[in-house]
Amino acid sequence: MRTLDEQAIRDLALGATLLGTGGGGDPRVGTLMALAAVREHGPVTVIPPEDVPDEGVVVPVAMIGAPTVILERIPGGHELDLVMEGFERLVRQPVVATMPIEAGGINSTIPIVLAARRGLPLVDADGMGRAFPEVQMVTLGAGGAQAWPLVLADESRNVVALTDAADNASAERLARSVVVGMGGSAVVAHYAVDGPFLREWAVPRSVSLAVGIGRALRDARTEGRDAIAAIAPLCGARRLFTGKVVDVKRTTAAGFVRGRLSLSGLDQDGGSSAEVDFQNENLIVRSGGEVLAAVPDLISLVEADSGQPLTTEGMRYGLRVHVVGIPSSPLWWRPEALRLVEPRAFGYDMDPIRLEDAQ
Repeated sequence: MRTLDEQAIRDLALGATLLGTGGGGDPRVGTLMALAAVREHGPVTVIPPEDVPDEGVVVPVAMIGAPTVILERIPGGHELDLVMEGFERLVRQPVVATMPIEAGGINSTIPIVLAARRGLPLVDADGMGRAFPEVQMVTLGAGGAQAWPLVLADESRNVVALTDAADNASAERLARSVVVGMGGSAVVAHYAVDGPFLREWAVPRSVSLAVGIGRALRDARTEGRDAIAAIAPLCGARRLFTGKVVDVKRTTAAGFVRGRLSLSGLDQDGGSSAEVDFQNENLIVRSGGEVLAAVPDLISLVEADSGQPLTTEGMRYGLRVHVVGIPSSPLWWRPEALRLVEPRAFGYDMDPIRLEDAQ
């Protein structure tokens, strides 16, 4: 058991930006919110999954919507109180902790804000080990957890509750339509689970991993060392391609940011090109007609000079970047989980391929 100090929060946000594979929302916004919350309400205690009580529920909270919209509509914090008040009325069980639903960007730090405001512990786990764009793309759901009750709130104090759904994919469709009506972003509470279920289906130690990655990236920058080599022992990261951004096609519609990033090769990849497709998060990277990596494995981009992880909304012409591949949590390779996030779930006519088997 430990607490998150201000430096750990900054490291967590940095590491989660890498694990977020380009999505999860702007980490700077979440960092400022988390720092403000712990300064006002006190430090947040982090507990391992094995310390979560068997009775009561853990409720993840997150931002939902297009990352580009979140940049323009920074949450005020009261939305978290609204979703939890609505959630507690529906669940009628004690909420014993919160946790990130994904390890990415703002959604790695939003639960810290809730934990500080309500005096809850933060579980050292999450529901993805990375970021994914849709509600049903969660390891908890793969294990049979229901996304509902699901409560949404926006900065105007609108609160909408989904009390039942045909399945988690239907919950995604319905929630997304509400988010669009709320202006493209909202705060959500969903996927309440108990301790035994969490220990079976949540990705463990992801908060600690993000903090460790962030610390390693910070130290590497200070000491002038290679960022990818610094984090490789922690998460198995490896460089897939190095290039200059020569084109970014990006559209925001139906609560998602979708697009394609084109790279012209540099250094050992000079004379080659690569493309990265994304839907909030990076989904697939190709070069020379070959797939270098694809979901569910992680595809992240870092600035070549600084080692700074980049979000999809931060990509722009002229940036020199490394494309980095990281193996996903083994939970995603269970058959009931893989079907939710394999390439075909995103419209690609290809079988899933493990990073270690890709060229």
